Amino acid sequence: MTRFSELMSGQTLLPIIQADTPEQGVKIAKAMAKAGLTLVEVVLRTDASIDALKAIKEQVPELKVGAGTVINETILQQAIDAGSDFIVTPAVSPKLLSALAKCGVPVLPGVSNTGDILMALEYGFEEQKLFPASLAGGAPFVSAVSSVFRAVSFCPTGGVSESNKMDYLSLNNVFAVGGTWVAKKEWVAQENWQAITDSCIQAIK
Repeated sequence: MTRFSELMSGQTLLPIIQADTPEQGVKIAKAMAKAGLTLVEVVLRTDASIDALKAIKEQVPELKVGAGTVINETILQQAIDAGSDFIVTPAVSPKLLSALAKCGVPVLPGVSNTGDILMALEYGFEEQKLFPASLAGGAPFVSAVSSVFRAVSFCPTGGVSESNKMDYLSLNNVFAVGGTWVAKKEWVAQENWQAITDSCIQAIK
């Protein structure tokens, strides 16, 4: 099974796309691809999300596109059926982890404490998303668990920004950070796609 970090192939930003329509999703994805990104996550938080994911896969074929906010087996199946290249969850449970372990694509399960980390590790997931990172203890927490969970590396998401991303990326057990700051809601509303491209370029410097 390919590891999630292998899919990212050196990209240290997991950019998050939240789209109200498939067209909007494609425009955000194109702006991100223009910045040189090769992988994006579409969060399944709106009715249009699955269609947006399919549209991006079709119209921006150079991107690897995965589904975020997967919280149960039904959503997981919808994401897999839509052609998701990977799966990201905001949280874990034994039932969800069991389904994720069998889903056939790389997975980044969401954890927020040491119990979650251990549980995800027991299901074979050595790469995990710390969420919401800023409320779950931030960089000091990630640093503190490194000696206990030596096999685990993290992609912190939630409260990560341009100003604090290096607090995380400077840690040995962090391979990437995730965030919505590179595609702010107001930019999307204003159709300011260049701002998204510029922000992504800045973020991967």
